[in-house]
Formats: sequence, C-alpha cells, structure tokens
Amino acid sequence: MVNPISNKNEVKKGLYLVPTPIGNLGDITFRSLEILKNSDCILCEDTRVSKNLFNKFEIKTKVISNHKFNEKKNLSKIINLLKEGKIISLISDAGTPTISDPGRILVNECIKNNIDIIPLPGASAVTTAISASGFSDKYLFYGFFPEKEKNLKENLKFLSEINVCLVFFISPRKINKMIPRIKEYFLGRKILICREISKYYEEYIRCSVKDLTIFEKEPKGELTIVISDKNIIKKTSNILSESDKYIINKMINKLSIREIAGLITEISKASKKEIYNYCLKLKNEK
Repeated sequence: MVNPISNKNEVKKGLYLVPTPIGNLGDITFRSLEILKNSDCILCEDTRVSKNLFNKFEIKTKVISNHKFNEKKNLSKIINLLKEGKIISLISDAGTPTISDPGRILVNECIKNNIDIIPLPGASAVTTAISASGFSDKYLFYGFFPEKEKNLKENLKFLSEINVCLVFFISPRKINKMIPRIKEYFLGRKILICREISKYYEEYIRCSVKDLTIFEKEPKGELTIVISDKNIIKKTSNILSESDKYIINKMINKLSIREIAGLITEISKASKKEIYNYCLKLKNEK
C-alpha cells in the first residue's frame, strides 16, 4: 500500500464520491478503503447491500441511508455536517456514485455552498463495457430508458442518428421488451450485452443487431448494453469528375500525389487508385 492514511487529520475535509465494486469485492481500491474507514459517516444507497462490503473489509464507520426517496430530506443535515468540517463519503450499491444513481442533488448543493467535492477513480460498468466491446472509444452514455412510450421513441430516434457507440443500462425484466426496439432503430450495428460484470458468472453476448434474439429466460443481474457506431461505407467510383480533375491540375505542382489524393478523397466519390493514376499521368506529361 502506498502512503496509507493513518488518521482523519490526513484526510482533506469535504464530500468524497467513492466508487464501489460492480461485482467482485476485490475490485475496490486501497484509497477507497482508506477514505471509507476515515470518514465521519458514509451515505449508502442501500445499507443492506453495502453491509457485505463493510463486513469484508472491517469498515466500522457510521452509515446513513441515502437513496432517491430520501436524499432531498437528508440534504440540509448532510450539508450542515460538511460545513462543520466532517468527512463524508457517498457510495452507491455498485459503481461510481451519481452515474444513474442518487447523488447529483447533494453534489449540486455542495457546489452552491463552496464545499469541496473529491471524486475517487474506480469501478464503472460503463467504461468496463466499452473496454471489452472492441468498438470505437468515442461513446455516449445514456443510462436507463424512459418509461413513457412517447419519450422512448423520441430518444431512440435521436440516438439512432448519432454516429458514436451508445451505452445503456437495462434491467433484466425489460430487456425482452427493448430488443425489438433496438432492432428497429439500430439495424446494421453490432451489439455487446454485458451481464454480471466482474462476478463469477459474468457473461458477454456479442452479435449483430439483426441477429439479436429474445431471451428464453429472464437473465439475472443488471445488463450493460453497448451498441457500436454506424458502419458508414463510402461509395467510390472509378470515374473522376471534371471538377476533380480541375482541382488536381491546380495542385499538381504544389503538393505531393499522396497529399492530393488525401484531399480529393475527402470531397470526391472517386477511388484513391483513380486519383493516383490521374496524378501520375499528369506528372509524366510534364
């Protein structure tokens, strides 16, 4: 362990956002454990879930239940504790706090009150799924889908037009309902379904969206879905247009053939081979 914290006096005062394992408890960081042990209290989404972590690592810090149904009620009490110089950690049931989990209300109140917010790096289903996907590292994290049909259709239409990877959270009981929607809006893309990430029975299902099928049995555990970016195929032609030739003639004595080919392919449907051949022909004529 590097530079372990021996007492609370070595910990900066403020609100700590502490990621917790999304499956395997061994994924927690040394720093996260030190901060949790040296906090004055820990805000937990579900104290019953967090108890497993606390028991394993002998964390005996005072716990306050803080979830989406009571976080507004807790707000003034927690802010007062922070103003008194208390060290408070916020955790969710799994992963990084505030990412599709409670916490944003408290974070924004801390910002208003000039209270330090210290985020710790750590477990995240989003980045874990992206890293295993093999898709582009340019991605948009969406979270959970809306319940209302109108909002769902509007969101899916908007997302289907964005050419980046898309990451969603879907509960097991809703996945079969969403599969026809995914096939309707994301045909032509690839998909990765991550189940029980970092747990013993973790599973990664890879296929094209068109081959996606309904689950015969409701899968266990939260699902993280990654949809690839669009596979845009640029149609090429073996024929150079007159405007292409005109531009090449203007540039032939100023740029290299490689530079010209790179520029022309950005604005033309002509193949790179055809551009090269035309440039060589001009060079040979001179």
